[in-house]
Amino acid sequence: MQLSSKKMEYQTLSLRSKYAKDFHKNWQLYVMILLPIVYILIFAYMPMYGLQIAFRNYNALDGIMGSKFVGLMWFKRFFNSPWFWRYIGNTLAISVYNIALSWPLPIFLALCFHVVTNKIFKNSVQFISYLPHFISTVVLVGMINVLFGSRTGLLGRTLEYISQGQITNVLSSASAFRHLYVWSGIWQNVGWSTIIYMAALTSVSKDQTEAALIDGASRFQRVIHVDIPTIMPTMVIQLLLLVGSVLNVGEEKVLLMQNDLNLAASEVISTYSFKTGLLIGSGNYSFGAAIGFFNSFINLIVLLTVNKVSKKVFETSLW
Repeated sequence: MQLSSKKMEYQTLSLRSKYAKDFHKNWQLYVMILLPIVYILIFAYMPMYGLQIAFRNYNALDGIMGSKFVGLMWFKRFFNSPWFWRYIGNTLAISVYNIALSWPLPIFLALCFHVVTNKIFKNSVQFISYLPHFISTVVLVGMINVLFGSRTGLLGRTLEYISQGQITNVLSSASAFRHLYVWSGIWQNVGWSTIIYMAALTSVSKDQTEAALIDGASRFQRVIHVDIPTIMPTMVIQLLLLVGSVLNVGEEKVLLMQNDLNLAASEVISTYSFKTGLLIGSGNYSFGAAIGFFNSFINLIVLLTVNKVSKKVFETSLW
């Protein structure tokens, strides 16, 4: 027993010595990661202290700890809201619609880039597809308003002409909101999203490609049987990340595109939380925090579930 204790102590000292030598040798690298660690601690972990206001009747004068503890009162109020299922339905409809397009389209585009042999054409198209990513959300929504405006918008006037005046204002149509929101996002980010798949495609085995050529495989067959299996782990990981944030529909773009006429389709959980916490009256911070906490909790459950299923089915997971 004593020998075992001494052995463990020796191993611990040896491990500490190893870490000390590594730190002395690569201290510049440790200094470089210090700033991201501090950033995460300040902006990701410290704010978790404020989550408890979702369980309190928060008053800024009393502070977080001085505010009355009310348990699940704000959650029950949200669940009993007559518009609860509408907010859930709108959020899921937009998010699922977005996932159904934003996952496969970058893969398809990346495979097209990989197949093209003309470097000038390939680089030009890649450059053009990346550019919209750098357009801010405010500018993007401004472009949508200019294009689809009922009076001066080119596409809006064209749709009105085609429908013989039946379509008066696309921007105020509840049925058109989801299409405008999702497809404008696809246009903005599809090119940028191909970068990770292009990086994964660089690891395609040349031996497998040459073997497929010898066997007489066409370009399409090589994509199906060589390229896609190579990037399959990356595809699964990206899908897990998208599904894990299924209720995370950002409020910025929605609020900018929202108006009284399309509110039935555009009001989602994040916008309701924002309006409740900051815009209605003096702001019910506890109610808004409870809605946000519920949103994050459901996303966590979904992420854990799909990650476990993916690990069993595809043998690929986030952890």
